Amino acid sequence: VPDAGGHGRCCSLDDVYDARRVAEQVGIPYYVVNFEKQFEEQVVQPFVDEYLAGRTPIPCTLCNNYIKFDRFLEMADSVGAHSIATGHYARVRYDEGSGRYQLLRGVDRTKDQSYFLCGVERAKFAQVMFPLGELTKTEVRAQAKLAGLPVYNKPDSTGICFIGERPFTEFLARYLPESPGPIETIAGQVLGTHRGLPFYTLGQRGGLEIGGIRGGSGDPWYVARKDAARNALIVVAARDRAAATAQVARTGQLNWLIEPPGESFAASVKVRYRQPDQAAHIICLADGSAQIRFDTPQWAVTPGQTAAIYLHERCLGGGVIEESL
Repeated sequence: VPDAGGHGRCCSLDDVYDARRVAEQVGIPYYVVNFEKQFEEQVVQPFVDEYLAGRTPIPCTLCNNYIKFDRFLEMADSVGAHSIATGHYARVRYDEGSGRYQLLRGVDRTKDQSYFLCGVERAKFAQVMFPLGELTKTEVRAQAKLAGLPVYNKPDSTGICFIGERPFTEFLARYLPESPGPIETIAGQVLGTHRGLPFYTLGQRGGLEIGGIRGGSGDPWYVARKDAARNALIVVAARDRAAATAQVARTGQLNWLIEPPGESFAASVKVRYRQPDQAAHIICLADGSAQIRFDTPQWAVTPGQTAAIYLHERCLGGGVIEESL
């Protein structure tokens, strides 16, 4: 779905033309399928609704769950395709013991995208191929250049595809009304006025518009918490960030890609895409959710984001963070 202003890199019209050129060059059929309505209903609107509720969703996860590995698979079936291949940096492996496919991290850890795939139903991986998963980005570009493909040096896609390069707050303002309130320190000192809680996310540093006011020792301010009852945005100085860390996170319904090792087990967890693995203890709850207790308190554990659970190379699954404690 190209950005209406033509700014997006990930799903712009230029990408459509590039895909057509590559398909023609390698001699494979090329189809254009319009999923605009489904994308609006299952990705864009839930994304906006989550922000309105004070949470911070991940649109790439929504797109994978409901478009690429749902609608796209249905379309592939309709034209007689046995599998779909995508450009995700991840790997799929068939496990003889369980008779199921497993999701593994991509070989290129700097590009690994298994985090965004942990919510896909595990049965879908039987029809999926990730040809880039065994390669580094450098190797992919080298192979594309050797094959004479015109996109071998194309810049990486960045940002959210349906927002493009425009300011994020500008996009949200099209959907959400402003609801100003106080920006406060944990001690209750009022530093300024925010535009509305949905326009901010936990851990955010820029865009607070509190002028030259600095924290202790001249530190910048970070968003630590949203007090919805008072419509207040709570911030902390950089040196005081430990006051806003979380030891425990609770998820919603978990999507398990393999059977969990037990009702309680040690694993590593990522609560942000670029975050290094964090050691944690997982407690599976009776309603299908889980409690994650981190060995080390974590900064900006944000409701609406995804918690992906790993055992070494395997992604066990994941779920949406509901709250942090």
